[in-house]
Amino acid sequence: MSAEVGGPAIRCDGRLELQALPGIPLVGAGDDLAALIAAGLERAGIALRDGDVVVVVSKVVSRAEGRFVDLTTVEPSERARAVALETGKDARFCELVLGESSGVSRSAPGALLVRHRLGFIAADAGIDASNAAPRGAAPGSGPWALLLPVDPDGSAARIRGVLEERSGARVGVVVSDSFGRPFRQGTVGAAIGVAGLPAVWDQRGAADLFGRVLQHTVTALADQVAAAADLVAGQAAEGRAAIHVRGLAFTPGEHSAAELYRAPERDLYA
Repeated sequence: MSAEVGGPAIRCDGRLELQALPGIPLVGAGDDLAALIAAGLERAGIALRDGDVVVVVSKVVSRAEGRFVDLTTVEPSERARAVALETGKDARFCELVLGESSGVSRSAPGALLVRHRLGFIAADAGIDASNAAPRGAAPGSGPWALLLPVDPDGSAARIRGVLEERSGARVGVVVSDSFGRPFRQGTVGAAIGVAGLPAVWDQRGAADLFGRVLQHTVTALADQVAAAADLVAGQAAEGRAAIHVRGLAFTPGEHSAAELYRAPERDLYA
């Protein structure tokens, strides 16, 4: 399947290959994540080709960038205390969520949906308490929380730059996180950082099997890649921080996850 009308030339010939990169350790603040990914590719026997994509889970990017917060150091505001009462969440955690957000979308017992400062809607501003302790944390310290990367697009671009310099191939990098969706149970992988890969695949103007011209078909390519990689990465103790994806053909360019975000005035759910 391919499309060129209305956007960059993108093709998938009916087969995708996804492989977790082995041997990536528990990442700590200051670690060279791009070098760790390159070493994982080498251990897997993968030589990057044009059109390959590497999906990196946001948690490992946050760990490398030192986005750890010890909740005992957080003093909740009155607003955070009020949100905590409404949601049943830790007021210190609510303070972190509000600090990473530009506004609250929905709040209810057990749920706090916000518009993240980067522009997307997410539960708890994407802040994670699972596997959130820094490497070497003192026993009994915390509880710990892990914020999303400050600039996921920039993080993806830095990793892409290292991988392209080492391989000579033109590739894409996606930083992924787990998102819920309106009207649907469960979470799926979604792109919060993009480099090289077109975030959106505009197929308007292409024809279907019967010659009908597509008028509304715009797919979230980076989200689709992130969701596929999420199946391989897992959600618990798998320790699969980076996934290699092969089978797409695209023209690399300067892209951003912001291409995926609906403007607030057009968002019926926010």
